[in-house]
Amino acid sequence: MRQRRLVTAALCTAASLGPAVPQVAAAVPSECSHIPSTYRPTLAYGDTTVAVKQAECLSNMWGGQPPKLALDGVFDSVMLKKIEWIQGCHGLPESGVIDVRTWQVLYHPALDCYNPYPA
Repeated sequence: MRQRRLVTAALCTAASLGPAVPQVAAAVPSECSHIPSTYRPTLAYGDTTVAVKQAECLSNMWGGQPPKLALDGVFDSVMLKKIEWIQGCHGLPESGVIDVRTWQVLYHPALDCYNPYPA
């Protein structure tokens, strides 16, 4: 009887906390290994580095409407538009600058974005 009460109490506590969602660290896709995942410099429009190439590759992991970027290491206007969209999908300021928070979402993208990609 006591064991049944403990199980019931545990189930009630779990139910009150909401559904458990496992936190799984996203693995870096093997094709996106241009730089170590711990190296996350601030990048902006006009930059041309291997880190830009990494950001391009990671942004291409997003499905749906956004265009796939050429992995050329050039932070051009097409990449700027895509980064701003990705930032908006995650509730970040749409600055177009790849900072620490933007790197985080590039490595851990949302499953879906309800913001339409700008035409």
